[in-house]
Amino acid sequence: MSRLQQTEGLTDIQEEILKTVRSFVEAEILPVATELEHRDEYPTEIVEGLKELGLFGLMIPEEYGGLGESLLTYALCVEEIARGWMSVSGIINTHFIVAYMLLQHGTDEQKQKYLPRMATGEVRGAFSMSEPGCGSDVAAIKTKATKDGDGYVVNGQKMWLTNGGSSNLVAVLVKTDEGQDSVYKNMTTFLVEKEPGFGEVDKGLTIPGKIEKMGYKGVDTTELVFDGYRIDAGQILGGVPGKGFYQMMDGVEVGRVNVAARGCGVARRAFELGISYAQQRETFGKKIAEHQAILFRLADMAVKVEAAHELMVKAARKKDSGSRNDFEAGVAKYLASEYCSQVVEDSFRIHGGYGFSKEYEIERLYREAPMLLIGEGTADIQRMIIGRRLLEDYKL
Repeated sequence: MSRLQQTEGLTDIQEEILKTVRSFVEAEILPVATELEHRDEYPTEIVEGLKELGLFGLMIPEEYGGLGESLLTYALCVEEIARGWMSVSGIINTHFIVAYMLLQHGTDEQKQKYLPRMATGEVRGAFSMSEPGCGSDVAAIKTKATKDGDGYVVNGQKMWLTNGGSSNLVAVLVKTDEGQDSVYKNMTTFLVEKEPGFGEVDKGLTIPGKIEKMGYKGVDTTELVFDGYRIDAGQILGGVPGKGFYQMMDGVEVGRVNVAARGCGVARRAFELGISYAQQRETFGKKIAEHQAILFRLADMAVKVEAAHELMVKAARKKDSGSRNDFEAGVAKYLASEYCSQVVEDSFRIHGGYGFSKEYEIERLYREAPMLLIGEGTADIQRMIIGRRLLEDYKL
């Protein structure tokens, strides 16, 4: 048990859940992660194990068949899973965001229809907001749903869907003409059901294939193309159009806590690899851990791992309290992703030439860490959020 990333005030149930997840990571994820990642292979057996543990329903209330746990519990589990392989944590993150949005904004009928099957992993969620031409500029989305009789016809292209191929339920943000004077009130979230796989997964709906990536392999990242796709008005999240942007931002807020947790997990693994290697490798007649330059580097890495964890826990607890946490989530996501990148690079440097070899795990982490600088809003987006909140709080 690492002395880093310990969390005060957890219940016995939370401790038991984390112990179970930690054991699963050690036995089922770490031994195969690098091999699967190098093959860009979807971790089917690992996902089945997560289903058995109930992690797909960790935050879904017991009345819908889930475990009814807090965001903090979920984030700490994500931290452990990302320590094993970040891609696995991504598989459950987008699923979790969709479940959270359904729970917070869905109609009773939508909750009853989807949440029990999401809790078991039978229904797997994906989250779609970005497009090829807009990135973080959500207001610039072009995919549009046009009213047609009792339903809508959707046309456009979405981008960067985690679980795009493996999911069978996608929460998609599109433009709708609600006649409002604000672009943000003319967006709607649709719950799109589809078959898992690639190609034309439904009439007018295509998943072209996996996007080839530098890292974050194994998990499928895709586009989503609508061409005259018809959808019933009953599939609008919450049943009322024009609320999609605000529903998505609520989902992204908790998603940022999740990305922070992923950064914490990857950083801890990089630290573990670095401090282990430093006690094995010898130069100039002694272990490199005994050289002051390496010792200082290890100390800096540990401080960053610990600081990121504490801010992530604070953000999760703030959201669990029912309070607005965009500031705390932005701070946690920003710091954890930046520190993760730095800790991974420091571990890479400690490994020297061997860090460049695919035989060593740090090579995989070195390619995975950059995604966290971008996912759920870039570092600069977080700084904008943080800065605006500071101006609100310190307004003259």
